[in-house]
Amino acid sequence: MVSDPSPVPASIEVSQALYGCAHEVGVAPAGDLAAVAALVARGVGGPLLLTGPRLDAALVQEVRRLEPDRVVVAGLDADAVRRRLPGIEITRADAVRGRLPGVETARAAVDDAAVAAAGRSPFERLWLVDDTVPVEPLAAVARQISVDVMAVSGDLRALAPPARAAIAGASEVQMLSDLGDDASWQLDVVRRGAELPGGGLVMFDPAAGPGRRLVAAYGHPSTSALGVLGEQGPHDGLERLSSIAEGYDADGSTVVPTFEVIATVASASAGKDGDYSGVTARDVIRPWIEAAAAGGAYVVLDLQPGRSDFLSQARIYEEFLRQPHVGLALDPEWRLKPHQVHLEQVGTVDAAEINQVVEWLAGIVRAEALPQKLLVLHQFRFSMITNRDQIRTPPELAVVIHMDGQGRLAVKHDTWNALTARSDAGRFFWGWKNFYDEDSPMATADEVLALSPPPVFVSFQ
Repeated sequence: MVSDPSPVPASIEVSQALYGCAHEVGVAPAGDLAAVAALVARGVGGPLLLTGPRLDAALVQEVRRLEPDRVVVAGLDADAVRRRLPGIEITRADAVRGRLPGVETARAAVDDAAVAAAGRSPFERLWLVDDTVPVEPLAAVARQISVDVMAVSGDLRALAPPARAAIAGASEVQMLSDLGDDASWQLDVVRRGAELPGGGLVMFDPAAGPGRRLVAAYGHPSTSALGVLGEQGPHDGLERLSSIAEGYDADGSTVVPTFEVIATVASASAGKDGDYSGVTARDVIRPWIEAAAAGGAYVVLDLQPGRSDFLSQARIYEEFLRQPHVGLALDPEWRLKPHQVHLEQVGTVDAAEINQVVEWLAGIVRAEALPQKLLVLHQFRFSMITNRDQIRTPPELAVVIHMDGQGRLAVKHDTWNALTARSDAGRFFWGWKNFYDEDSPMATADEVLALSPPPVFVSFQ
């Protein structure tokens, strides 16, 4: 491990760690790849030290510490080196053109599709550095200790599949650069390699062009009265989703079949606990979770908390939310204040309560090294979410505002336009809901895809 990934100090640190002394030392400017290549091609019976255009004082000190008989230089004035290192034989390496022979950086190697297909890395040990670091001279140094180098930037989870495969397959990975506050847990996610249905570790990546779109059947497992999901079991539900989702890949998106399962159900009566919400047993939901895992589908657990709160109810289903293919939906329509009852008013929740769920759910993602997790927030009136602009959208979560109003299509379009016109709209992804019986008419796939911004989550009730 080195403390500074810059090639010059890194070469000195490696030398100090490997050698108490050396018969021969190689020296070349870090910025002269041909010179570094010349030393690699020749082979040096000791450390490879890199310098600036002129010999650095720290390098001179290191050479003297090693007490070599010979210094092999390339890309430097041999006479100038002799003056700085009197009493040591100075010889030149022959020039070499082209790539550094025998030095392969992970950045180049992961371009090979075979690496991704094999699902493993050809590198036993790997250093990750910021993409501003000169990779090839650092790789030449790293090869002295059987380490390879990969230059990265941005979200590690969003790296190309071959790069992720190289990182996941290496026996040891170290970050030499400061890659940001989130890099450590993102590296854990890449190393674990548990991908989302449809592939990848980031739910929706705007930089990647057409990506993932979730198309969901909504409802409760035990009844067809609450939506299309309950009209059949989980395995038949997967088959039905294939027809429901037709046309939603017209823009090139990968469509992921999804179950949006009502986990807690708004109730007309207070119940024993007085919260006007019925909790669905985990054993009722578990078959849907398992069928989705086997069938490459996603699951969203929908909460209708009544007089309870969203976080308390989310905790009930924590075992499911610790799985990579399970997300969460909060439905403020059914969040009551004290003394309110359902259907007499539309419920509401403040950003502060939502943020409690955000923090807790993001913590699960980090603790379990999970891919990005979906958090859906239902909304068809401004009043349903107060202080919406204060909702946190950390990188652990993909936060979707789901426009789930029903009725005439023209009215639904007006609602969509109003909700998405707010100044905070760009902080969220967006979803649309179709109702088979209540919409007039129900929007077609082409009409939904024509919305702006394009919905990434479309559900059917």
